[in-house]
Amino acid sequence: MSGGHAHRLYRHGDTPVHRLPPQCKIVAALAFVVAVVATPREQVWAFGLYALVLAAVAAAARVPAGFVARRMLVEVPFVAFALGLPFIVHGRPVAIAGITVSAAGLWAAWNILAKATLGITASILLAATTEPRTLLVGIERLGLPPLLVQIASFMLRYADVILDELRRMRIARTSRGFDARDVRHVRTLARSLSAVFLRSYERGERVYVAMASRGYEGRSPVIRELPVSAAQWAAAGLVPAVAAVTAATAWAVN
Repeated sequence: MSGGHAHRLYRHGDTPVHRLPPQCKIVAALAFVVAVVATPREQVWAFGLYALVLAAVAAAARVPAGFVARRMLVEVPFVAFALGLPFIVHGRPVAIAGITVSAAGLWAAWNILAKATLGITASILLAATTEPRTLLVGIERLGLPPLLVQIASFMLRYADVILDELRRMRIARTSRGFDARDVRHVRTLARSLSAVFLRSYERGERVYVAMASRGYEGRSPVIRELPVSAAQWAAAGLVPAVAAVTAATAWAVN
């Protein structure tokens, strides 16, 4: 696994959360997200409780708030979309700070922001406490076809290589006075992307030939076994269990 990805996505640690088998954490994260999505948007208290649960997990894993906050930038498109809903969704008008907006739009914006934020935070904590390679092994343990796991593994492994090539090409263009400012430069940028695609395709062929010459038969060797005990499943199930009870209670009082 490339060091760049491990550094950006994974935070090294030796905590109970880090030591849980990856398949347990994957199932727990998915179950938590399902419970969050199934919660009625009007039950604001439930989303506050979900946030406290994630905060407890982050504390147990010793993942700083700043580490999570920097990776929350991926949510910016959802935030931009949600902020426009109170102005474009039809519904009963309400005045907030002198601005008239739609009540239905406000609830829709809240629904998107709350659930997206909690889901993304859960994903960040999963990635921060599980090494990328181990995460892929856990996915394979859950039944994902080995071929798809290998494709994902190569994507993670060589993403940094491709990004580094793009960076070098950008530096080369800049050193020659190129500065993309309008649509006239689209052709040059398209040629750069085409060159990266061809290089990636050729690299893929060379990697496959090298692997085949070493006995590759369509399945990567398992680095190490990941035994799972009932106690580990129970520990990982605490978070989704609390989320499920909260969602059920929210529906009962809704």
